[in-house]
Amino acid sequence: MKRTPLVLQMLTGVAAATVAFALDSRRRGSESRRRSENRVVLITGGSRGLGLALAERFARAGNRLVLAARDLNELTEARATLLKRKAARAPEEILLIPADLTDPIQAASLVEHAISHFGRIDVLINNAGIMEVGPFEDQPLEAYQRAINTNFFAALHMTQAALPHMLHRNGGKSPAIVNICSIGGKVAVPHMLPYTASKFALVGFSQGLHAEMRHKGVRVTTVCPGLMRTGGHARASFVGDRNKEARWFNLGATTPIVAASVKRAANHIYKAVAQGRAEVIITPQAWLAARMAALAPETTQRLASLVNEFVLPAPVGSIASRTPAHADEDAGRPRHIGTTAPWASPGNEPVM
Repeated sequence: MKRTPLVLQMLTGVAAATVAFALDSRRRGSESRRRSENRVVLITGGSRGLGLALAERFARAGNRLVLAARDLNELTEARATLLKRKAARAPEEILLIPADLTDPIQAASLVEHAISHFGRIDVLINNAGIMEVGPFEDQPLEAYQRAINTNFFAALHMTQAALPHMLHRNGGKSPAIVNICSIGGKVAVPHMLPYTASKFALVGFSQGLHAEMRHKGVRVTTVCPGLMRTGGHARASFVGDRNKEARWFNLGATTPIVAASVKRAANHIYKAVAQGRAEVIITPQAWLAARMAALAPETTQRLASLVNEFVLPAPVGSIASRTPAHADEDAGRPRHIGTTAPWASPGNEPVM
């Protein structure tokens, strides 16, 4: 009974925030469109999923694009899709650069290539990411290294390469850096610890960078989507009881009521960039989860532990088996299973 007022306050807050957001978005919609036109927008993980949806949204507003991903063939298909949908006027408005952004040298080369081609970078969207799903006992150390390298260090490398150019540009529209994080960077999700750890790192970096760069004229936006329907066939890696892990992971993608479409998410992000917002949390469910974790951490973690205990699959291995001396190679090696990734920021690989 003592917790009832808190629950009511949270529910009231969700309703009030939804109404306020809708009214504010409508009021500033035309201004947002004017401010976002004719920019050079670099999108990592831009070949599919949310990255492709962002490319289409920014292209329709008259912006030129630099799309980066590891696979040149997928990038070529993405450009063909944008032209077919008449989002972009000509192929020359979309520069394709294949790169492995976990390598700082390739990240720096990507930025230099984009600037030499278009003359500048106005908006950097760090969207590339990966996800491996499974219980802690079945996750090898390499899973954490892969997640940190792609989900955090790739964004760091790109920011370090692009930011000096943004700070020393003369005139024009204010540059922006957008970090596609996740609600998983604010609320820990069981069976996704490598991903969650890397996204917590990215959220902290993004928020701190915003504080340091705002007065220098560079806006940094932290984007935390919740469940998302990518609308396409994606690849996710699973360990442990792989088939059961894939089934629960796939559930969010088939539930339109709780999962947002990438088109809707791209619209939110586009408006946030135009308005220079510090943070945007996509979907009311994600907003509520973030607020609940902040206001009632004990309750939030208790709920997560109950989900882990009664809903998610049991581990196949043990903590001891994850040490180098006892590694179970089959259980610890991630296997790609075709699935539609339900979590946010899917780029060159599906991520939450």
